[in-house]
Amino acid sequence: MARIKPQALLLQSKKKKAPARVSITTIITCNLIFILVVFSLVAAYKHWFHWSRTELLNGRQNFEEIGAFGEVQRFDLPSYAVLNTSKGLVTVELYKDASPETVDKFLVLCEKGYFRGILFHRVIKNYVIQGGHGNQVGAIEDWTLRGKLRGQLDTSPKHEAFMLGTSKVTRDDKGFELYITTAPIPDLTGKLIVFGRVVKGEDIVQEIEEVDTDEHYQPKSPIGIIDIILKREI
Repeated sequence: MARIKPQALLLQSKKKKAPARVSITTIITCNLIFILVVFSLVAAYKHWFHWSRTELLNGRQNFEEIGAFGEVQRFDLPSYAVLNTSKGLVTVELYKDASPETVDKFLVLCEKGYFRGILFHRVIKNYVIQGGHGNQVGAIEDWTLRGKLRGQLDTSPKHEAFMLGTSKVTRDDKGFELYITTAPIPDLTGKLIVFGRVVKGEDIVQEIEEVDTDEHYQPKSPIGIIDIILKREI
């Protein structure tokens, strides 16, 4: 076996330890790739930011559109509310144009789940059923006394049977009582804001109306709204 000379070993060691050289072409190529990646990220961010803002503006315009003279043209809001009661489903058409502020408040409270689990705490046959978190005994009893005279008053189409409304006077701005009339009640014109009418489920309303109540018109067995589902069409 031939012996390797010391000078040859030294040359081989230097060759192994010498660092690999990087060409200028490779450096330029890497820099170009890095610049392209940075520009791509910036362009993607600008595109995403513009798209997000456009979607946000479009989302807001789905609820209201500013027309001429500063008037708000309303569209694309839910037109119906389905009351899922413990007796069955009651579908209500909402008066978005006739009572816009009341409908807005009703829709917001529905989205927040405000009506989920509320009870019908006043049921007066041939008059009205009331549901909510309040307990306005005096008001509805006063309406009942006045209701005895309703046959002597002119009939108002605004307060026919199966109309959905809420009280004009509330003790708490956050409160919202629901009233469904079960007979024409023209004398409530100054007390109720009508913002809808029952278009399906009148028989459910009548079934609720027939429940047993005490002397204060409170149902002896709990009956209420499980949830409310909003729909644009039925």
